[in-house]
Amino acid sequence: MQRFTALFSAALLSAGLMGSMAHAQEDTAAAAEQAPAEAQAQNFSDAQLQKFADASKEIAVISQDYTKQLQEAEGDEAQQEVRQEANDKMVEAVENSGLEVDTFNAIGQAIQQDPELMQRVQKMAQGSAEGQGS
Repeated sequence: MQRFTALFSAALLSAGLMGSMAHAQEDTAAAAEQAPAEAQAQNFSDAQLQKFADASKEIAVISQDYTKQLQEAEGDEAQQEVRQEANDKMVEAVENSGLEVDTFNAIGQAIQQDPELMQRVQKMAQGSAEGQGS
């Protein structure tokens, strides 16, 4: 469940990367619990940050899709199934990007704490979207 919480936090964060950054602040408490990423904040390569940006865009779409499904799900069991399915899709998106989930989460936490790093990742996300013609 901890992995899900971190990924869902990252999904909220990635939604902030694409639009308003207000979403990035929603899970500050969860990020504070996992503060070891702060020490690693400057250790991410441009390639890792680009993979994070690419995966974040996919996760933002997954998050939007599953947020709707979660709101429509009735009962705790149905909601848990939706959460698990969303988590599986998010993990798959991260792994397909070439990052490990822990690295993805560490980058997500680091950019919450480092506005300059967040701007770098935002520029990467915008640049890759233009390159793909999206």
